[in-house]
Amino acid sequence: MPRPVDDRRAEAERFDFRRIHERLRFGTASDRYAGWIDTIYPRDVWAGEVTTRSKKVGGQTFQERLLPIKSVTDYFEHFNVLELDFLYYRPLLKPDGRPENNLFILQQYVDASPANARFVVKAPREFVSRVLPRRVDGRMTFVENERYLDARGFTHQFVAPLADALGVKLAGILVEQEYIRQRDAPSPEAYIGDWDEFFRDVPGDVAYHLEVRSEHMLTPGFAAWMASRKIGRVFSHWTWLPSLKTQWELADEQFTSGADEAVVRLLNPIDMKHNEAFALAYPFDKPVPALSQTQEARRMIDETTALAYQAASRGVTLNVIANNRAWGSSPHLAQAVANRFLDFADRKGE
Repeated sequence: MPRPVDDRRAEAERFDFRRIHERLRFGTASDRYAGWIDTIYPRDVWAGEVTTRSKKVGGQTFQERLLPIKSVTDYFEHFNVLELDFLYYRPLLKPDGRPENNLFILQQYVDASPANARFVVKAPREFVSRVLPRRVDGRMTFVENERYLDARGFTHQFVAPLADALGVKLAGILVEQEYIRQRDAPSPEAYIGDWDEFFRDVPGDVAYHLEVRSEHMLTPGFAAWMASRKIGRVFSHWTWLPSLKTQWELADEQFTSGADEAVVRLLNPIDMKHNEAFALAYPFDKPVPALSQTQEARRMIDETTALAYQAASRGVTLNVIANNRAWGSSPHLAQAVANRFLDFADRKGE
């Protein structure tokens, strides 16, 4: 018997999203934002532990105010999954097996989080990006990545130590394929062939979720291949991708993960660049009307809710990952999705 909608709505009002539905996990892309004090983090505990560092985004400098990693204890009093994206920039081990600093950071998250915490973790770009940013003659450019789809390095420097550290707390690995212009891209068939070889050679006892950021790659053959490999597709609300509804249609309206898990990432308004969205959302403490009060934002909420109901009806757990840039504040975005989901639950008597 489902819990009363009014009880779940009261919890969402307190930014507690852990029991909205048994097949629905709410989380955020990163944590530790001091702008979430008074919503997620209690002021009397964390206000005195804020550190500040400068961060350049799109030619502007912002003062990024962060809490210590141990604040994740309070994070999991509100959410039941967390996306860790710092591993995108560096794996856990060096090629010779020595630990990177990232491994020690990851262990702090493990130690501070409760037993029922779950993490989705971004794979290092060192193994999954065709090109990498490099400084050449004083200028940033992109160079061919010699370790692209290096299954052996991916396994030994990332997957194995990740699984050892997280154990049952590992909900899945997010593999992000960077945006590729159609004129620069391989054919979808060649692309599938390369990735099929990669997934054939990496450990198969981990749930993988592939985020393809190039719409021209999302062909019927691609959907069929993901289903055959039981790799989950990431539905991503992002700058250069079509709507979530269109992505669902391009996925042949199916969830393909063998782990009965799916991921939707609410990252950015469509057609808005990262830098612009970041500047609008900063300092991430409240909804920003230019992001949250648009027709597109309403559609994002409705289509996320529709995905949640599709997942629940098929026995699939949907991980809804909210980003500050999509709304102004990730907790408030999660609240908007939860309330919309509960609107429908109320009408359906669920």
